[in-house]
Amino acid sequence: MKKYSILFLVISMAHMTMAQERKLPIDTAITTQHSVTINGTPINYTAKTGTQPVWDELGKPIAALHYTYYSKNNVKNREERPLLISFNGGPGSGSVWMHLAYTGPRVLKIDDEGYPIQPYGVKENPYSVLDVTDIVYVNPANTGYSRTIPEMGKEVDRDKFFGINADIKYLAEWLNTFVTRNNRWRSPKYLIGESYGGPRVMGLSLELQNQQWMYLNGVILVSPADYKIIRNEGPVAEAINLPYYTAAAWHHKALPAALQSKDLLEILPESEEYTINTLIPALARGGFITADEKLAVAQKMAYYSGLEQKDIVDQNLSVPTGFFWKNLLKDKGGYTVGRLDSRYLGMDKQLLGMRPDYNAEITSWLHSFTPAINYYLQEELKFRTDIKYNMFGPVRPWDNSDENTRENLRQAMAQNPYLKVMVQSGYYDGATTYFNAKYLMWQIDPSGRMKDRFSFKGYRSGHMMYLRKEDLKNANEDIRSFISESLSKGSSAKY
Repeated sequence: MKKYSILFLVISMAHMTMAQERKLPIDTAITTQHSVTINGTPINYTAKTGTQPVWDELGKPIAALHYTYYSKNNVKNREERPLLISFNGGPGSGSVWMHLAYTGPRVLKIDDEGYPIQPYGVKENPYSVLDVTDIVYVNPANTGYSRTIPEMGKEVDRDKFFGINADIKYLAEWLNTFVTRNNRWRSPKYLIGESYGGPRVMGLSLELQNQQWMYLNGVILVSPADYKIIRNEGPVAEAINLPYYTAAAWHHKALPAALQSKDLLEILPESEEYTINTLIPALARGGFITADEKLAVAQKMAYYSGLEQKDIVDQNLSVPTGFFWKNLLKDKGGYTVGRLDSRYLGMDKQLLGMRPDYNAEITSWLHSFTPAINYYLQEELKFRTDIKYNMFGPVRPWDNSDENTRENLRQAMAQNPYLKVMVQSGYYDGATTYFNAKYLMWQIDPSGRMKDRFSFKGYRSGHMMYLRKEDLKNANEDIRSFISESLSKGSSAKY
């Protein structure tokens, strides 16, 4: 009896050990069938979600990337149908945001302005671009369900994944395999990247072209991060936030009556022109600006920002975004405004300070996105796993050295006459501001010879402008038009 008890104990411990190991399959896929009505037309489609390996130079798997691929059914000429490849940013963010709120066939259950409501979940997206393009959403290493795979007894070689150039290199290799496996080499291809996904897809445009020999028809930059500005100080970086201040203050009715009485799109050109023609030159002169000039600039900045003139003078005309978020409404209800979307309000412990206690918009978004993506992938798409879906994954420290993605995109465009670029930004985004995005677009090609291949679209919301129902509709329609206008339609790729 004692022998059987010991045997039972050993077997039980073995089962417990096995049950405690959470492993994601390195290479697997689950396929399901669905339908959605887009702009009044029913669309039947296949959803394939699973993992595909990243291999090292010796052909060993070093990561498993989770993806979700939607393809329209009953397409006669798949080679003519575009493929849209979607990335979010962070770095370290999963692809959940644009997947479940923007271009995909399902969107969050939220109100028309983007705020969470219960019960959580998803609903049909009547504005999805799945009617005109197949879509794949990719989770880079350690985001979503994607995971790196360490060799036995060794730590993961972080240099292969967690840096701007490493990220671009391995994702390009992964995409080569995905396109090959899914027979999409002949299809027109598009990259879309949000936030940090902007520099990611700018870099991928050249890496795919020069290292994978994969040419694109279009790149879409959604609220792109421009690290030539964000990580640097100086007159341009300090001044370029003013038009965003104008937009956010207008939304909260915090501007002087002369501006507040006009429409947003009437006053933004004024603020932009003042920024370029007066504010940047004034900041460039630093401490050698005269006292009268300094006072005049502060007065105008207060006019365009809703902040107090004295506060602007005290900060030598260089007003940090954190100060704006904290103080815009200090005397108008005592709320803070959101960083990524300044329509959102927060409540801090005290009114005084240089920046808010927390980002009001992030807490709201995680409120609805987290339960929705976990429910959707496991219950509707049938991808079952005990692995945690990383909304934000462990990818830091991140190597930002040798960032040259602006030039990468310029070279890709110069070498590929088909390649066009669209920028989409929300006016109330205080992290990657709409005017910064315009500035980025202007700087990619200093010669101006390719400027007709760029377009900019602005929306009355924030970083994820598609959370607002009106902008969800308009932004998807802009993608639909961009794809139509950038297809070759039989013309040769030549200058």
